[in-house]
Amino acid sequence: MKLFIKNIDGDINEMQLEKLFGQFGEVISTKIVYDTITWESKGYAFLEMAKKEDAQKAIDALNGLKVRSLELIVQEAEIKKAK
Repeated sequence: MKLFIKNIDGDINEMQLEKLFGQFGEVISTKIVYDTITWESKGYAFLEMAKKEDAQKAIDALNGLKVRSLELIVQEAEIKKAK
């Protein structure tokens, strides 16, 4: 299951996100989105977990959790279909 995480502090890296979400199950991939000019974090990421049940546990536990100075927003990612 793919998750969309926003409101991420700019100092958080992909390894730290994987560690945080890895408490709930296997993380397959993590991608923080960066500005292509400044290479600063845009404050959101996509993270894929192996099992839907584990991803739901992570959503329940981490949505609204304050990490550094910001409250994470964690939800299932919307998969856009090609037209």
